[in-house]
Amino acid sequence: MDSLADKAAFQAQVLNKTIQPTASCLSALSLTSSQCSTYSAPDLHETVTFDIKEMRALLDMHNIEDRDSLFNLIIQSNLFNPRKVGSRVFVSPDYNQSMEQQREMTMKRLEYLVDCGVFKGWTTERGPEVELKRMAVNDVISIYDHSLAVMMGAHYFLWGGAIQFFGTKRHHDKWLKLTEDYGMKGCFAMTELGHGSNVRGIETITTYDPNNGEFIINTPCESAQKYWIGGAAQHATHTIIFSQLNINGKNQGVHAFIVQIRDADGRVCPNIRIADCGHKIGLNGVDNGRIWFDNAHIPRENLLNSVADVSPDGQYLSAIKDPDQRFAAFLAPLTSGRVNIAVSSIYVAKIGLATAIRYALSRRAFSLSPDEPEVLLLDYPSHQRRLLPLVAKTYAMSFAGNYLKSIYVRRTPETNKTVHVVSSALKATLTWHNMRTLQECREACGGQGLKTENRVGHLKGEYDVQLTFEGDNNVLMQQVSKALLGEYMATQKNKRPFKGLWLEHMNGSSPVIPSQLTSSILRCSQFQTDVFCLRERDLLNRFAAEVSANLKQGRTKEFAFVLGYQLAEDLGRAFADKAILLTCMEAEAKVTPGPLKDVLALLRSLYALIVLEEDAAFLRYGHLSVENASAVRQEVVNLCSELRPHSLALVSSFGIPDAFLSPIAFDWVDANSWSSVQQ
Repeated sequence: MDSLADKAAFQAQVLNKTIQPTASCLSALSLTSSQCSTYSAPDLHETVTFDIKEMRALLDMHNIEDRDSLFNLIIQSNLFNPRKVGSRVFVSPDYNQSMEQQREMTMKRLEYLVDCGVFKGWTTERGPEVELKRMAVNDVISIYDHSLAVMMGAHYFLWGGAIQFFGTKRHHDKWLKLTEDYGMKGCFAMTELGHGSNVRGIETITTYDPNNGEFIINTPCESAQKYWIGGAAQHATHTIIFSQLNINGKNQGVHAFIVQIRDADGRVCPNIRIADCGHKIGLNGVDNGRIWFDNAHIPRENLLNSVADVSPDGQYLSAIKDPDQRFAAFLAPLTSGRVNIAVSSIYVAKIGLATAIRYALSRRAFSLSPDEPEVLLLDYPSHQRRLLPLVAKTYAMSFAGNYLKSIYVRRTPETNKTVHVVSSALKATLTWHNMRTLQECREACGGQGLKTENRVGHLKGEYDVQLTFEGDNNVLMQQVSKALLGEYMATQKNKRPFKGLWLEHMNGSSPVIPSQLTSSILRCSQFQTDVFCLRERDLLNRFAAEVSANLKQGRTKEFAFVLGYQLAEDLGRAFADKAILLTCMEAEAKVTPGPLKDVLALLRSLYALIVLEEDAAFLRYGHLSVENASAVRQEVVNLCSELRPHSLALVSSFGIPDAFLSPIAFDWVDANSWSSVQQ
């Protein structure tokens, strides 16, 4: 084969043999008619072994009739964008609308809910029952649309809550009924361009003019402009502004004031400038704005004076002399925002899981052997491993959210610290979980997860903001660790036992983890409690030792804490995980023996073991051996397999009406058929 022609002929012969199948191959690969993919409702082939209504009551905990009533109110109104897809009707905002159109629809929906009496008693009545009903409404609205929930929250929870908690009778009489009736539109101006989490460092300055009995508010520099203020860009008529208060040349710290920013006709008031924050990755139904104050004058009575006041002649008055305690008193009522965010994030995770699980129970892919049907996605162990641990986490975190709501609505001055620490830990942990869950569910739905109408992918952009508003998650977790360290130092200094924050386990001896972990041990609630407490105990001791070492080297208390950030992060996570596990156990303990309790035990064990598997701290600090870590991993697989038959019942127990899910959660073939295009 010396010539090019010979070489070409040889190559052609080889290629011909390669691409020409043998007769036997042709026989095996001969084309046969294949039945088209069809939708089979999971409800027809999935079994239910426990009472779904009872499970839902356990998850929602309160105001179930009020929730269902509001769900129905939304479904029945054309304002909430009902649309028929295939044979079903779904409700969700039209995210194809422009930013301006989305904002207009958000306001129309909010005003409709006001007219329907949804917010009756919200600011004029008090008590745990009233607060729980408000939270139930927030849960439902969050399931429908985050923009609507934020605008509702800015007016009622933030503006209205500030009037309630920071104000006194003169403010209550003037503003609370007006707020409840939506006779004005309130917003909440705390965040600045230069300061978000560090509220103490905000730069807006307020002084007092005793000659005219007025406060004068000024934005001294560009970094002091109020930023991200929900409702400010277009709609709000009034705001609660947080500002440094300077009296007679002395800075008395951050205080809150009522300021009118627009008149009844929507015109911006004198000495105030407002600009739009513009388009965002989500929440475009919220008109976030920026505000500058150019020596704006307000009456002395507009100081919210439950904590401190200024007399007509300009004397600063407060029963709380310590500036740190005074600042803490100002921030304590703001905990409600973190509570609502934590709980609502779990309801959004439920949307993602209900959609992805239902899709996986009807979508098939690949056959495991010839002449057999394709396999349901959720029958693949790998798919179970992706979704079912997230279901277990969502259940456990639902119970933690319920506990948080319970302690919040029954808070006292003595429990405020506990509420702050628990709400900070859960706000961070639950919102992180939501984003991770939505991402996994989006991927588990394949290309269908990219479609806006299927909600899961779009919800990521809508709820991403929860990781940073009402407190950056990383900062909140540092606050948790700082509180735990403070409790540790106090017990050492005062030689007293630990009390509160579930730290009583520190008073006893350290738990001993068995050298070999069997399946029965791994599923034992006592073992799970022991290993979670062991991790927290060890991390708290390590963190305290590191901070103490830094202090001995002459570093300031704050700098010593900052240098220990890695242990602080691990400790904050350990506290949150332990809190979630213990509240999950409390919920399980209230259920009588039977199928429901059995399923809850599986969920609790899967939650505990997936935390053991995912957090490297257990291995890093020697709480688990490599062999035991392998045992944990295998048990996670076993638990996923055991929970698989309950998967549809578990997501059905979330209590989310079908209309609030999406087409791929049901007959996705019908929803994508040619006939649906013609609708």
